[in-house]
Amino acid sequence: MSGEVIRCKAAVAREAGKPLVIEEVEVAPPQKMEVRLKILFTSLCHTDVYFWEAKGQNPLFPRILGHEAGGIVESVGEGVTELKPGDKVLPIFTGECGECRHCNSEDSNMCDLLRINTDRGVMINDGKSRFSKDGQPIYHFLGTSTFSEYTVVHSGCVAKINPDAPLDKVCVLSCGISTGMGATLNVAKPKKGMSVAIFGLGAVGLAAAEGARIAGASRIIGIDLNPSRANEAKKFGVTEFVNPKDHDKPIHEVIAEMTDGGVDRSVECTGNVKAMISAFECVHDGWGVAVLVGVPNKDDEFKTLPINFLNERTLKGTFFGNYKPRTDIPGVVEKYMNKELEVEKFITHTVGFSEINKAFDYMLKGESLRCIIRMDA
Repeated sequence: MSGEVIRCKAAVAREAGKPLVIEEVEVAPPQKMEVRLKILFTSLCHTDVYFWEAKGQNPLFPRILGHEAGGIVESVGEGVTELKPGDKVLPIFTGECGECRHCNSEDSNMCDLLRINTDRGVMINDGKSRFSKDGQPIYHFLGTSTFSEYTVVHSGCVAKINPDAPLDKVCVLSCGISTGMGATLNVAKPKKGMSVAIFGLGAVGLAAAEGARIAGASRIIGIDLNPSRANEAKKFGVTEFVNPKDHDKPIHEVIAEMTDGGVDRSVECTGNVKAMISAFECVHDGWGVAVLVGVPNKDDEFKTLPINFLNERTLKGTFFGNYKPRTDIPGVVEKYMNKELEVEKFITHTVGFSEINKAFDYMLKGESLRCIIRMDA
């Protein structure tokens, strides 16, 4: 089908908060520096739900959501040399052009050309959508739109992975799990035997805990307002669970008392600015490092006393775990292949594509970490 329009099924979001509709859509061939992918497995992330609900941003409908997925290259556009039809790949919601200052920096993964853009609903090459129905465009989402049997993605947002990797497992490495794990391993960088506090035990927070486990942390303290997460967190290396509701003093003081002055590292995965401040103030003076992962409201302000910095605490932020999509994500997949990283425990449900709305139900009820959606069912 190279060079031709493909007709396939897609789950289209036509209105905010309304069930997705399985429709036949047309997917145009890839243009310059683009690839067309056959999606085999995708999963649901909180970001998909957030934009489906159209909370706090400019609504854009009709739209094909989805950004955690695995598939194979169906065809490539002009100028694409690093990918070929048949390659096993993970599409990524942010990219790596390989030429800008960020891509040429060892310290950054925030590509000037291809970094995440939540408002854009078209391809950057020509400002047009590759999806349509009855001649009317359907908008893209995060440059990936994986809730479709076929999708078109910029080649810089595609990670070529080990051909033996099982896509029904490693597809979840294209967003949340890499974000959390990378925040710990690449940014917090705990040394073996250190203590780590994780604020928020959703999928990203549990991935951060997994990173602490891999790094050899001696104590991994999980903080969450939901007591039901305590038992599950143990599977991810969490050694102690703290619910702020159970204490009548600030949570950073509770953690400082538990750890003789503070933890060595903390990772904040909620986006709640109060939790962010607590994550910073609970690290030990002299060497403590706090890493912010959760995305706050755009008007939130972070307030703390300057003396906390002067006492040699460090505050860092991170985006996608500081992983460069094309360069680093294949290595994350290898961690799974080498049994260093356990992915299966993040996957709590599996549904067929025709039942994709069940995945939304599971997440809205708080029952799932990751729900795999099989495109062939």
